[in-house]
Amino acid sequence: MRTGTIGRGLGLAAALAALLTGISMTPASAGRAGPDAAPAAAGAAAPASFTHPGVLVSRPQLDFVRAKVQAGAQPWKSAYDQMMASKYASLGRTAKPRAVVECGSYSNPNNGCTDEREDAIAAYTLSLAWYITQDSRYAAKAVEIMDAWSAVIRDHTNSNAPLQTGWAGSSWPRAAEIIKYTYGDWPDSGRFATMLRDVYLPEVINGSNSNGNWELSMTEAAIGISVFLEDRASYDKAVTKFRGRVPAYIYVTEDGALPKTAPGSGLDTREKIINYWQGQSTFMNGLSQETCRDLTHTGYGISAISHIAETSRIQGQDLYPEIAERLRHALGLHATYQVGNPVPPNLCGGSLKDSLGPVTEVGFNALRNRMGIAMTNTATLTERQRPAGSNNLFVAWETLTHADNPN
Repeated sequence: MRTGTIGRGLGLAAALAALLTGISMTPASAGRAGPDAAPAAAGAAAPASFTHPGVLVSRPQLDFVRAKVQAGAQPWKSAYDQMMASKYASLGRTAKPRAVVECGSYSNPNNGCTDEREDAIAAYTLSLAWYITQDSRYAAKAVEIMDAWSAVIRDHTNSNAPLQTGWAGSSWPRAAEIIKYTYGDWPDSGRFATMLRDVYLPEVINGSNSNGNWELSMTEAAIGISVFLEDRASYDKAVTKFRGRVPAYIYVTEDGALPKTAPGSGLDTREKIINYWQGQSTFMNGLSQETCRDLTHTGYGISAISHIAETSRIQGQDLYPEIAERLRHALGLHATYQVGNPVPPNLCGGSLKDSLGPVTEVGFNALRNRMGIAMTNTATLTERQRPAGSNNLFVAWETLTHADNPN
């Protein structure tokens, strides 16, 4: 569902969100805690035919980036130089695949967790390097890394397995889409598809009732994998998860006295909801379920939301209008304090931990540049952080790919 003039105001975005996600627009009923309700059905989300490459970045976006880099234009040239100087762009990289990746809480134990995530980021980095330079050595190295993992991996285990699978599973299809559809010399692409279908998708497709960044990262992986596999049923299921989770992750005042709850969460009392929101009992526009935990995990959630919406837009059904009100408030609230404004006492006791990380470019470009929403503090933070690098988990080079990208 595309909309061409959302920039004229956010009332339409909010109304669409209410219609398509089951958000009540009446404060009297919105704040009641009670049994979880599934979002209103909105029909099939998957396109009749998938666009390739089409996970986070499209061919028109890649062409825009290549032209800017070739012209030496900023900030794209400095972002490109940063990427090419990173370990992820090295043509000497040797993949480190494992049959079983074991990841405990905070990756302890870490048996292949870092190796898998970083090899997936490297494959994506090398695919971007291939497209921009048209030097086939980069594409061949990306293929080598993806083939090494698809020949070996069989499972993810221990407590962080769902999140680990979501992180790595978000990066793999970005790389695979670019290589398969712009390079093409990949004899074992079918084996890679089987890996995504059998090892990754079952781990992420059913979501999680842990902290919201888990389910959002898992959903991002599920949607990207579904695009590469052209799996319409899984794509639809992932979008349904997204529509249920975003209102439960970012609060807006129209929700009423309490935040929304995700379907199946079991958060059916005020006490349970406040506890889930890290003990925060004062709710304000843009507050996330993890704001009072720390901004780093909040950044993971915001990033995944932006990535999912970006992929949906490429695929022809733009989810941005449904979540624009929440996303712009979330970016704005957290940017306000990250750029140096004092934190009020009623927000996390007057103190926020850590930082969002390099995660604002995609959402900022969509909301400010495409939809015409003024975002002063987000602009300040985004420009201050340029060129945005990688968080070494699932975010990489978004100044390069999305800064002021009109496509």
